[in-house]
Formats: sequence, structure tokens, C-alpha cells
Amino acid sequence: MDETLAKKLRILADAAKYDASCASSGAPKRSAGKGELGSTTGAGICHAYTPDGRCVSLLKILLTNWCLFDCAYCVNRRSSNVRRAKFTVEEVVRLTVEFYKRNYIEGLFLSSGIIKSPDHTMEQMNRVAKSLRRDHGFRGYIHLKTIPEASPWLIEEAGLFADRLSINVELPTEQSLERLAPEKDGASIQGAMAQIGERIVEAKAERRRFAPAGQSTQVIVGADATTDEALIRKSAHLYGSVGLKRVYYSAFSPIPDGAAILPLKSPPLQREHRLYQADWLIRYYEFTPDDVADAADEGMFALDVDPKLAWALKNRARFPVDVNRAEREMLLRVPGLGARAVDRIIQARRHTTLRLDDVARLTSALRRARPFLIAADYTPGDQTDRLDLRARLAEPARQLSLF
Repeated sequence: MDETLAKKLRILADAAKYDASCASSGAPKRSAGKGELGSTTGAGICHAYTPDGRCVSLLKILLTNWCLFDCAYCVNRRSSNVRRAKFTVEEVVRLTVEFYKRNYIEGLFLSSGIIKSPDHTMEQMNRVAKSLRRDHGFRGYIHLKTIPEASPWLIEEAGLFADRLSINVELPTEQSLERLAPEKDGASIQGAMAQIGERIVEAKAERRRFAPAGQSTQVIVGADATTDEALIRKSAHLYGSVGLKRVYYSAFSPIPDGAAILPLKSPPLQREHRLYQADWLIRYYEFTPDDVADAADEGMFALDVDPKLAWALKNRARFPVDVNRAEREMLLRVPGLGARAVDRIIQARRHTTLRLDDVARLTSALRRARPFLIAADYTPGDQTDRLDLRARLAEPARQLSLF
């Protein structure tokens, strides 16, 4: 690799580190045929490294970090004093192919600042994906970060060559967008996401290829005053209205020469973790947005206990539940019982009466579950109503090692 290209790679790989939505899970399995290159496994891949040492699944770069927009929270905003660079289409294709042949990567995550116009930028990104697929027979994973202001037909074209498309909602409310990213339009973002969602559904029905790994989005946490409850309600709406594959929650990171309206420090990373846990309750545990909101205090999730445990502590009258009789919906609400453990319990109790030792073999978190369940040889007594139950089950603070 020549020195100029290496310099661009350092700048534009580092500039892409703020985008979290690059998991490759959900792509259909593919293997290269004769004269083709690459494959996908259908599961996440994670063995490439960014310049700051993080392990990621893909070659994760920006086409350019030049941008016409001036979003207050973005390090690549128009007014930011950062080093700038721009790849050509041919350079991105060359990097992807060469890195794949060296077994450095198994796919490409491509985003970009807005240059010249949204249509011009989207066209350049599409050319990358099209060249990889048609000129090089690349069968690996491709994720394109689409631009909602681009023409609908360009977004349509992106879905023909990418495995996954994503559009960042950036901030959860229109008010926050107007304040921190006035050049972006929430209605345009939602409209483009709806367009992608409709095309994905149509393609599945017609058995043709269009973004087969679905679409995702990313939302910034802590750049504004939006509560956890509002963030989760926004996510639930997107899952239901545009068929979103998943939402990525990205804790706001203070940037050099940041605007005065931004916070001076990042939110606790544990907040990001709690949002992911709450998100899973909606996606896999049959919780409604109202249920998840009930787990919060004044709209915010506790940092010392996970949202599922917080909900159970607020609804102790519904516990303990009998593992041999309870409906699946209620078993899913028992702290410490994951969705797989619940399915194993339901399958096992068809053939035998479950004792506490049997439950222990089906979950690795029996300590948290014990106060909330009944087994053939076990009842929790007064444990469920103990005033100190939260303190007993709260996650202890840990000093992280530097090594």
C-alpha cells in the first residue's frame, strides 16, 4: 500500500469509529463460486482492527470525512478542525479486495460525510458496492450507511448490492434534531427508513434480493436531555413501523472544539448497557414499551440493577411464579431466566416435575431467579418481599484492571 493511501486509511478508519452499527449477523450464507471472491457465514465476524486497537467485524471506513452538514455532535462536521481525507471509489474497492485476500476482513462497512450533495455521495457509495459485486465477484458482507436526503431510486439501488442498509436517526426527538442538527429533517429520515422497510418486505415476498440482512439504525445517547424511557419508546416505534432489524445505542463522546450546547462529559457507559438490555426485553421477552417504562424511575433506568430486575422489584405481587405451571410470558419476566432457559424449562416440564436443581442446570443465573420462582421442592418464603432484596441482588461496583 502506498503512503498516500495508508494515510487516508488511518484518517478515515479512525473517523468511522463513532458508528457502532456494523455487526454482520443476519446476512444470508454465501460461498464464492468459480471466479468469485469472499463469503458470508450468517453470523457475526470479528477479527479486523481499527487504528485505535478495537476489534471490529469489517473494514469500517468513511468514503470521506468532508461534510456539508454542521451537526453539533459530529467530529466531522463542517466547522470541525480535523484532518480531512477522501477515498476514490477505486481505492475503497482496492482496499476491500486486497484486505480480504490477506484474510484481514470478511466484509465492508462504508459510510461517508456528505460531499457536493446527498445524491452525489450516495452514488459514489453505490459505485463501490456495485464494483465489488460485479467487477470482482465479491460475495462477502457489505453494509452501506445510506443518506436519507438522497433520491429514493439511489437508496433502492443500494439495497440491490448491500447485505444491510442503515440510516442513523441520530437523535430521538425532532426538537433535538432542530437544536443540534438543524440541517437534518426527521421526516426525511423516517420516510427513507419506511421506504427501505417496504422494499425489504416486498423482496422477501417476491423471493428476490434486497438488503437481505435488513436495516438498522443508531441513536446517540446523552447528547441531549432525552430520557431512557423516550429512547426505548422511539425504538419500539421503529421496530413496529419500519421493520427495523435493531437499534444501536451509542453513548455521546465529547469531541474536540465541541459546541457549548453539548455536555462536557460522556454519560456513564452503564447507561448504554441498560438501554441494550431494555431493548432486548421488547425484542425477545414480550415486554411492552409501557412495561419497560415501568422499570424506570422518572424516565431513567437504574445503573445498579438491570431493567428486568427493576421491573420485577416493582411488581413483586406477581411473584413468585411456579416453573412447573406458569405461562411462558410470566417465566420470561423472572430475573435470571433468559429466553433459551425458559424454552428449556417448558420443554423439560412436559416430561418431569422440575426441582430447583433442575432449574439450576437450565440457567447460569439461579441466584437472581431464586426469590422469584417456585419449584417442586422449593419456595422462596419471604425472600420476594424482603426490603433489602434489591441491595442483595444489585451488581457490585468493580474496579477494572488496566491489563
